[in-house]
Amino acid sequence: MKSDSVGVAVIGAGFGGLGVGIALKRQWGYEDFVIFEKASEIGGTWRDNTYPGCGSDVPIHWYSYSTDLKSDWKRSHGSQAEIQQYLLDVTEKYALRAHCLFDTAVVSANWDSSISLWQIVTENFKTGKKTTTTAKILISAVGPLSEPHISSIAGADDFKGETFHSAQWRHDVVLHGKRVAVIGNGCSATQLVPVISEDPAVNVVNFCRTPMWLVPGDIPAYSELSKWIFTHIPFAMRLHRNKIMFQYDIRFLLFRGKTNFLTRGLAKSQTKYIKQRAPKEYHDKIIPTYPPGCKRLVRDTNYLASLHRPNVSQNWDGIAAVTENGLRLKTGEKVPFDVIIYATGFVTEKFPVTIKNTHSETVNEYWERHGGPAAYLGTTLPTFPNFIIIEGPNTATGHASVVFTEETQINYALQLMKPVLSGDLASFEPTAAASDAYNSHLQRRLDASVWTQCASWYRVGAQGRIFSVFPGPVALFWWWLRAPRWGDYTLTGKGKAAWERRRKVKSVLWWLGVLGLVGAGLHGVGLRRAGMSLPGEGVCAEAVRRVGGFVGSASSSLSLRV
Repeated sequence: MKSDSVGVAVIGAGFGGLGVGIALKRQWGYEDFVIFEKASEIGGTWRDNTYPGCGSDVPIHWYSYSTDLKSDWKRSHGSQAEIQQYLLDVTEKYALRAHCLFDTAVVSANWDSSISLWQIVTENFKTGKKTTTTAKILISAVGPLSEPHISSIAGADDFKGETFHSAQWRHDVVLHGKRVAVIGNGCSATQLVPVISEDPAVNVVNFCRTPMWLVPGDIPAYSELSKWIFTHIPFAMRLHRNKIMFQYDIRFLLFRGKTNFLTRGLAKSQTKYIKQRAPKEYHDKIIPTYPPGCKRLVRDTNYLASLHRPNVSQNWDGIAAVTENGLRLKTGEKVPFDVIIYATGFVTEKFPVTIKNTHSETVNEYWERHGGPAAYLGTTLPTFPNFIIIEGPNTATGHASVVFTEETQINYALQLMKPVLSGDLASFEPTAAASDAYNSHLQRRLDASVWTQCASWYRVGAQGRIFSVFPGPVALFWWWLRAPRWGDYTLTGKGKAAWERRRKVKSVLWWLGVLGLVGAGLHGVGLRRAGMSLPGEGVCAEAVRRVGGFVGSASSSLSLRV
């Protein structure tokens, strides 16, 4: 698609952006959309993160689209290669590649109030050509893990050896026979250290600053019988997915309160687990003092066992500077290295695209004015008409599938978008009062949560406002976003009055139908108790059958809610 005017413009072709395309096609058969992707291929973080050992830390049957379950996943958790192939497969299935503009970055986007359209300036990296595209709806699906956080350690540019971020893995750099420094001990580092250190000729020193709670990270293989059942037994795979969701979502109880008996119990059991598996020399450093859940729990995919290898060690002395030949520690010691790998996470509190609202204020300026990233239901922003953020502020979790929350947002977004794309409305945006009230409610819940008990990337400046996580189970997030509260939105358009009348009539008819069914049911119970048959009983049975068929088809069309 090369059109300079579209109904919907999406930024990013990862899980979120592709999910928008899937929903538009499945639910509406809608084709007037474009996906701007700065890279040369789809996949987002799963395209970029190719470091050894990369994989999902949420069970793969839940870390996938509810519309496109896959019966033949090899193991309980997917590898980077498997997940990227899955995204390539759904891209082909829904013919999404035709909607993607690759090697194309969004330079800026400005809302034009005079025509109620977004003016989007893009640049092709290969040709340098800039293009302006207009769109009724603008959706950001760039995600919070798109921009690697490059450490600002003094002297970083002086290093003469090879250096790179784990999210920008240099496959051309041979580690065999090299002295390798891995800076950071979060999810990425604990996945890659055990793999690169399998070669005894690779000497690895893992530089750690804050201990992490590690939990068992077994990745059992699915048997051929399990795959057969998922493929041939109706609903078996869906039930398996829902079981995983229940098991993981109930873990939110760990995060309720600054500490509770569950977190204390988990701390005790995981302290035992870590001490049983880590070398004794690290026991006084490797056990966190903050409660479990304050930072994301890290799955132990053989990391602790790898610390017993003669070519692997941890260092907790702190890095003072990078030198030409390695690192200078805060103790004054100089340690030589051939390769430095930064496993230092991502920039999460800054919006990566210049998008301006009705007052020519950027998203980052809006967030700065509000003390950090904030949005109404994590999805829309006051003064930014017809703008959707997938995986926006306070939508992530420390325990669940981000794909599920993204699908929840997409289903909500489609309900907002429909009257605009149909021409009934020109624009929608949440009121400042609704957004402020929502975020005040979130912050009150967060202030009483475990996430206040440590510094983390969930917070502004590591110790400020908690802007990343949602303070509840994802089932609650789904419930809150099941349908828009239109009273919380400012709506414009010549057809607004007629649209609102139709919406109110539909609401009244729906409630009358519910009351009618309840009344008929109660009347029928009374007649049966009196020993009388119901007049038109056959007609009622046929009506029930028809209603059942309607509900079945409706549930299929609203599969993003599952």
